[in-house]
Amino acid sequence: MVDTMALLPSFIRPTRMTKRSAGPSGRPSAGDETVLDAPDDRLSPALVAAGRGEYTGAAELLAATRAAAEWETHDRYVRRLAAFARSRPEWYEEWRTAAPDHPDTLLLGAQLAVDRVWPSPARAELLREASPLITAAARADDRDPVPWRIALDHARGSRAGHRYFEELWEAAVRRAPHHYGCHVAALRYLAALWHGAHHECFDFADRAAQDAPADSLVQALPARAAFGYLTDGCGPEVPRARLDAAADRAIALSARFPAADPWPAEVRNKLLYVLVRLGRRQDAQAQLRLIGPYATSFPWDRFSDDPLGHFLRLREHLLTAGARPVPAGLIPAPRGPLGEHRGHARAGDH
Repeated sequence: MVDTMALLPSFIRPTRMTKRSAGPSGRPSAGDETVLDAPDDRLSPALVAAGRGEYTGAAELLAATRAAAEWETHDRYVRRLAAFARSRPEWYEEWRTAAPDHPDTLLLGAQLAVDRVWPSPARAELLREASPLITAAARADDRDPVPWRIALDHARGSRAGHRYFEELWEAAVRRAPHHYGCHVAALRYLAALWHGAHHECFDFADRAAQDAPADSLVQALPARAAFGYLTDGCGPEVPRARLDAAADRAIALSARFPAADPWPAEVRNKLLYVLVRLGRRQDAQAQLRLIGPYATSFPWDRFSDDPLGHFLRLREHLLTAGARPVPAGLIPAPRGPLGEHRGHARAGDH
């Protein structure tokens, strides 16, 4: 029989390396509007300026987060600005022309190149053209882990072998040992490499969370592994106690942030799904109060072309339906919370 652990990449083995929002009661309150993927107070002015065709605000924002080594924030802003650039390519091109060798224009260009080809059926082949852009971004600022997160995503999309991925992973964690984006990229790679390897995903996520500071977003990584398990329809059963422990760790992290804060919104939205699937209704209601008006596309775009509407329908049910079960259409469940199979769904994007 094949020794599964012998085949696993070293990075998973033990290592030390619009509509109403809810008020304080949990009920919708007048005057507040629920928004999807709302930018924070720093990103919002840069996006408004970008809408006018100006790139200076975005350039200053990325430069400030890079100079301060705010790598989680830097990564988030790169993703959001790249999404804007996809719809307004002339905005980025003007910026790139003005500063072609700047670390942040190179970084944004690398993210944009990966994003543009990711939906294509020929993604693995098209991603090869993005490799020089990622290399240039990594060389432009050797401290920055974000180019390495992009490289990890690139390796997954191009179906790179695990030895090459390990080299990228080691370079990433040397720069930022607890960078959430890099850890999510590694978890996604592991899930794609061995579809159904949920125990291995949990092993990696649990070790990373145990090694990370209590206020690190990496504390939410086991809940992301739980989301992958609960939205997949194959692989061995994960014990209920392990799912609850992952949710509890994410609850503790969520409690460290203010209520109605856009920064932890995606972590809280994902946690909400996990809690509902586990039947932990009161905990789910508590997360709704913390989420406030900040819905996020992930995870609801996994289940609906209208993620905001989906979130609002789920919230309405949780806050008004008493103990009635959540309709299956709101929380699709290819696998029950205790491991029973209910058909097959696409692999969890974790």
